[in-house]
Amino acid sequence: MTKQYDALFFDVDNTILDFTKTEQEALPLLFSQHGLPTDEAAMTAYRTINQRLWSSFEKGEINRDTVVSSRFTEFFALYDKQVDGADLDNAYRELLAQGRHMIAGAAEVLEKLSKDYPLYIVTNGVSDTQFRRLKATGLLPYFQSVFVSEDTGYQKPMAGFFDYVFERVPGIEPERSLIIGDSLVADIQGGNMAGMDTCWFNPGRLPNHLPLHPDYEITTLEELLSILRENAVNL
Repeated sequence: MTKQYDALFFDVDNTILDFTKTEQEALPLLFSQHGLPTDEAAMTAYRTINQRLWSSFEKGEINRDTVVSSRFTEFFALYDKQVDGADLDNAYRELLAQGRHMIAGAAEVLEKLSKDYPLYIVTNGVSDTQFRRLKATGLLPYFQSVFVSEDTGYQKPMAGFFDYVFERVPGIEPERSLIIGDSLVADIQGGNMAGMDTCWFNPGRLPNHLPLHPDYEITTLEELLSILRENAVNL
C-alpha cells in the first residue's frame, strides 16, 4: 500500500504503554492488602473475569462503571469475600497510575513521528488514570489531543467514538488517517468501520481468527517508521 497520512491515532494499553507489566505489579499489591492469594492461579482468575467484562463493554452490552466495579466484586466472591467494587477499583487505579512501563521503543518512535505528523490518543478506559500514566511516562507532550472512552460517551469500536474524535480534529479525514493498536476488535474493526487505515500491533505474533484484515501488521513500533517512510518515498 502506498499512502501518505495526515494524522496518526494511537491506542494506549499494550500499544505504547505496557499495561501488562504495570498490572503485574499492581494486582499482587492490591490482593495482598486484602489477604488474597497472589499466585498465578489468582491472577489468571482475575484476568478471565476482567477480559470477559471488557469484551462485553466493547460490544456495548454493559457500561464502563459496570466493568470496573463488577470485576472485583466477582473476583473477591471466588474467595467468599464481599467487597465494594467501586472502592476496590479506586484503590487499584491509584496503583496503576504509578506505573511507568512503556512498550519498547515507544518514546523514541513517538518523538520521531511527532516531527512529521499530528499524533492523537484514542483509548478505552478511565480518563484520569490514562492521563496520569501518560504524564508519568513523559509521552503526553507528543500528542495533540487525548480521546478516552469515558469522556466521549462511547467506546471503541463504536462508530460514535470515532465520530466524536473526528468532529474534534478539524481538517483531518478518516480516510487520510492511520490507527495503530493491539486490539483486533477495538482498534482494527473500529478503524475499519470509521474508514481509517489500520495497523495491528502484534508483538506476540498472535493468530488472527477474525474476519478482519488490518492494512499493516507490526511486531515492533520501530516497524511503523519503516512503513511510513516507505509510503512517503513511493508517492
